[in-house]
Amino acid sequence: MLNQLAKILEGTNKILFFTGAGISVPSGIPDFRSSRGLYQQGTYRGYQPEEIISHSFFATHTEAFYKFYKEKMMFLTARPNEAHEFIAHLEAKGKSLGVITQNIDGLHQMAGSKNVVELHGSIHRNYCQKCDKAYDANYIKEASGVPKCSCGGIIKPDVVLYEEPLDTGMLERAVQLIYQADCLIVIGTSLVVNPAAALVSYFRGKYFLIINRSSTPYDYRANLVINEDIIKVVEALKMI
Repeated sequence: MLNQLAKILEGTNKILFFTGAGISVPSGIPDFRSSRGLYQQGTYRGYQPEEIISHSFFATHTEAFYKFYKEKMMFLTARPNEAHEFIAHLEAKGKSLGVITQNIDGLHQMAGSKNVVELHGSIHRNYCQKCDKAYDANYIKEASGVPKCSCGGIIKPDVVLYEEPLDTGMLERAVQLIYQADCLIVIGTSLVVNPAAALVSYFRGKYFLIINRSSTPYDYRANLVINEDIIKVVEALKMI
């Protein structure tokens, strides 16, 4: 399988990556649905994680939201791993069109990727709901209680919560990239969260590859499925 993957990568110049939480697990950031994921850790102060990261919970239990968010979703000391760096390297070589990610950690950019479509936003962008003033992640992390703007307004992370729509501009950029790609490589996502996951249905290129520890609803469409740890895959590719 790895030899086949290496040949595809070598012979293709319009590669597009589609990444999920699994790619950042080796960087120390937990995913959501695996056996050790965020959703399997039980309730947090009496609430289910899926409930906490919803728009309605943010609006009605803002302080509780931020306690969970800062403890469980903000990992400001995390650094890119070999998989992030591998993706950035292929883009720098002109082999890749970029990366579409469901992640909010900013590690792709930190690794050097330039063309990154963040479907679910980023922890590094935060805006006052009253005056729209921008704040960085450190301000949010270090704030006591609910982060407030200098104008007194409540600051909201620029992340897509449950009950909120994805940004139309981001979706359009993602679809355009998928249409342009000859090879779509999905890494570290279960492909069950829509509408993000459904974007892969727009792919009309030659090679559709999935690298994920568990199966996905789109495995049957893939030319190649590798159920291995992404770091082991990248390390093996370097040896070929």
